[in-house]
Amino acid sequence: CPMNYNCSRCEFDQYFEETVSAGTGHKGLDMLDVRGFEMPAGFRFHQGHTWAAIDSGGIIRIGMDDFAFKVLGSPDGFAMPLIGQELNKDNPAWGIKRRDNLADVLSPVNGVITAVNTKALSSPEVPSETPYQDGWLFTVHNSDIKGVIKELMAQDESERWLNHEVDTLEEMVESVTGPLATDGGYLQRDVFGNLPELGWNRLTAAFLKN
Repeated sequence: CPMNYNCSRCEFDQYFEETVSAGTGHKGLDMLDVRGFEMPAGFRFHQGHTWAAIDSGGIIRIGMDDFAFKVLGSPDGFAMPLIGQELNKDNPAWGIKRRDNLADVLSPVNGVITAVNTKALSSPEVPSETPYQDGWLFTVHNSDIKGVIKELMAQDESERWLNHEVDTLEEMVESVTGPLATDGGYLQRDVFGNLPELGWNRLTAAFLKN
């Protein structure tokens, strides 16, 4: 190696990390189960049910979490930002479509879009099937990685938050179905599809925070 394996100073290695690895996603994840909802260890979460993960090369990968997809169901499409677009944390960054419904999703970070997952655009069911692997939505550049991470929830806080979100969801479900079983069972996937009387706007206001 002409750079004596000092990859951080190698232009080819940086190009490889930023372009090739950006399309591969995270594969061997240590997945936690929080009352039937998946949460990968090491990811950072935003209260609008989005996540951020730092890839090698300092690329920030963004997506929606398992909870959001299990509540809203498999989307029919996404209204995605464009490469080069600047995102502002806590502001609408993209949209999720289901049947005749559309909801804004808040950005978990500040940054500039560097890549969009074309698989998610052509096959919008993929993010709901593997939200933390092939289902990432786009990547972002932000030079202040430590600042980005600091503003999002780490693992312990994320688990407590998700438990509270499940409590809220169960209360909403019980408001239209009556008391749930107390045998420790999990909520059925696609809550909106199975209980449309909950209302798309009510669910997205509660969990996507818009």
